[in-house]
Amino acid sequence: MNLLPTRADWDDALAAPLKNLVSGLTVAIVALPLALAFGLASGMGAEAGITTAIIAGALAAIFGGSRLQVSGPTGAMTVVLVPIFKDFGASGVLFVGLISGVLLVFIALLKVGEHVHRLPTSLIEGFTAGIAVIITMQQFPYLQGWLQATFGLTVTVLILTGQHFLPRVPFAFIFVVIATAVADVAGLPLKRIGELPATIGHFDLAFLNQGGWLQLLPSALAVTILAALESLLSAKVADRMRGGGEHHDANKELFGQGIANLIVPFFGGVPATAALARTAVNVRSGATAKSSALIHSLVLATVVLLAAPLVARIPLAALAGVLLATTTHMVKPKELLHIARISWLDAIVMLATFISTIALNLISGVIIGLALELSLRKTKLGRISRTYPVVDDTETLGD
Repeated sequence: MNLLPTRADWDDALAAPLKNLVSGLTVAIVALPLALAFGLASGMGAEAGITTAIIAGALAAIFGGSRLQVSGPTGAMTVVLVPIFKDFGASGVLFVGLISGVLLVFIALLKVGEHVHRLPTSLIEGFTAGIAVIITMQQFPYLQGWLQATFGLTVTVLILTGQHFLPRVPFAFIFVVIATAVADVAGLPLKRIGELPATIGHFDLAFLNQGGWLQLLPSALAVTILAALESLLSAKVADRMRGGGEHHDANKELFGQGIANLIVPFFGGVPATAALARTAVNVRSGATAKSSALIHSLVLATVVLLAAPLVARIPLAALAGVLLATTTHMVKPKELLHIARISWLDAIVMLATFISTIALNLISGVIIGLALELSLRKTKLGRISRTYPVVDDTETLGD
């Protein structure tokens, strides 16, 4: 099994350069506010988010098994990282990313890729809805006070309204720029990205020597499972959107995500995975090869080098508004009702996964939902859905 890039991969990456240039630029515009927001939400800071988008986006594209994927920080991953950062600090987050990178490479070598994403729709939907609730709750500190709340919620409403009428326009980027300009011109006393204390990500070798890495194994396992699930689900949706026989290599995709997560921690980035919303934008923009994701990374790197002072001026409430808008796409009421109508057992699995994800943690939510699904299926009292949901290409698992 050859998991490394081949000559055919490089030849394919050079095809249709203009199309992939346009799609790469488009994805970068969409990715910028999301990368900043997710880095901030993880506790590691906006810098960690943009670093992850640049490095993981490039490495996962080069070594991954999908021509259309765009990787980086995601909302689902931030939910896992928040308690890690709280308990172990920045060093703990970096070690978790490193360990999960090793595990992803290992399961890719074991050819587990074809089986990782075979989870029931009811579990996926309950899990995703739970993540949406957690992300929403995490934004409350940035929306405290009348001014902060009004500012952030206005950004949310404007983004959602714009997306409703013109779904292909990057309204998150547009309204973050407008919000920053309004805050500057009006002199609004809003907290900005640049006013946060910088979180310098570095490896604490003393922590490693003391056996701290053993405490991180459960968290690293959660990150690994989430990265595998989210990446392969995103690749599956990208194949369906493209059509024409497009098919990703599941094991190679896990290998690419593993390599990305092995390298990113050394630059202070957070664990990464494929991002469904950004991948969907990439496909809709006409991407045909991995060069699009590479261009996306290069554009983000250019922004960091040339416009860092402007990025530092972005109000935190505006980024909170971006994340709130993102969570609305994660919960699909029609899909939830459809699943519940198929079987009341589907509804039980979905509800149990939803509640346990919020009350406990993401990995517990998946385990409880899967255990319940398997036990109920054995009773043969009802049909548990075994296929992926028919998702709209603008909806996302934590992106």
